[in-house]
Amino acid sequence: MVQEKITVQDLQRMKEQGEKISMITAYDYPTGLLVDRAEIELILVGDSVGNTILGYENTIPVELEDIIHHGRAVTRAVKRAFVVGDMPFMSFNISPEEALFNAGRLMKEARVDGVKLEGGCEEAEIVETIVRRGGIPVMGHIGLTPQRASQLGGFKVQGRDKEKAKKLLDDAKCLEEAGIFALILECVPYQMGKLITERLNVPTIGIGAGPYCDGQVLVFHDVVGLSFGFSPKFVKRYLDLATEIEQALQAFKAEIKDGRFPSIEEHSFTMNEKVLEELG
Repeated sequence: MVQEKITVQDLQRMKEQGEKISMITAYDYPTGLLVDRAEIELILVGDSVGNTILGYENTIPVELEDIIHHGRAVTRAVKRAFVVGDMPFMSFNISPEEALFNAGRLMKEARVDGVKLEGGCEEAEIVETIVRRGGIPVMGHIGLTPQRASQLGGFKVQGRDKEKAKKLLDDAKCLEEAGIFALILECVPYQMGKLITERLNVPTIGIGAGPYCDGQVLVFHDVVGLSFGFSPKFVKRYLDLATEIEQALQAFKAEIKDGRFPSIEEHSFTMNEKVLEELG
């Protein structure tokens, strides 16, 4: 029997009861199905689709249409998890009205349960517009925000000095007051992850923010060993799927070359011999 759909209220209850929240990315029907079967509570159709699926160097080229396309595939598969659609670069930054319109497209066309956007106090009005006027659940994202990596000086730990640490705290409170239902903390000292988690009423989801957040998120491809190139310190690989796939493909090729695949007995169809004789 399929469990009931995870809601914002369920996530809030988990924080209040001290139950950790699990979250992972998914970008297509098969991974969405597998993640849902694993009973992970939150799925992010992230703009990390640019790096993991589309072959971009970063998330900047990702379009709203990309998130809608991949989000549709995920939500077709998911019955239980709460699915969040990422708002890519420049899909929410121009005005609150445009942000609301694009968030509405994600809800209507990708059929996600909520949206996520990067930024702190500077995005509070946008968050409030989406939440209050649109009735759309919004997840915040502060710390290392990949869409602003150029401004931040690259992919570096954020909030180590007093000024930046205070900004993280201010951003977290601004976003909570604007109406977010949860907050991603990326690549911040674990002490800041703990402090923000203790000060907020909404759940925090860490990625490189230490063990004291209310939940944790990683990229699916990092977890199963399908990512290539640089791997951040906060990533934990649970499976080396890339090696297993490569070995399977090499075995497939070898069996074709030496004639073992396909075999007549296991992989081929037959026909009535009389019909064959009639064909001359």
